[in-house]
Amino acid sequence: MTTDQPFLADCRARLAFDLLANTWNAVVLWALRHGPVRHGELRDRIGGISQKVLTETLRRLEFNGLVTRRAYGGAPPRVEYELTELGRSLLDPIEAFGVWAFEHGDEVMAAQERCTRDS
Repeated sequence: MTTDQPFLADCRARLAFDLLANTWNAVVLWALRHGPVRHGELRDRIGGISQKVLTETLRRLEFNGLVTRRAYGGAPPRVEYELTELGRSLLDPIEAFGVWAFEHGDEVMAAQERCTRDS
């Protein structure tokens, strides 16, 4: 990304920002960082996500090439989700955002409180 180019509709930087703009995308990617996980276990790892939203998020991540879905036969059938290499390449930026949030979260919340109080 260069600083002299506008953020056009098909800009690759906008694509990346859109991937991380969804609240659950980064959370699900981070929850998959240690290897393949079944849907139920993944939901247990992530507090506050509904089954429907998790399914939608996994489908979106699969559509974007960040997650693979592997179905196994048997009774009952088993499905696991795993990061692709492309998905793994986002772990460092997600971790950097997490570090930033840990370091500056109190400042952001204080600014929000000031704005709410002054309104």
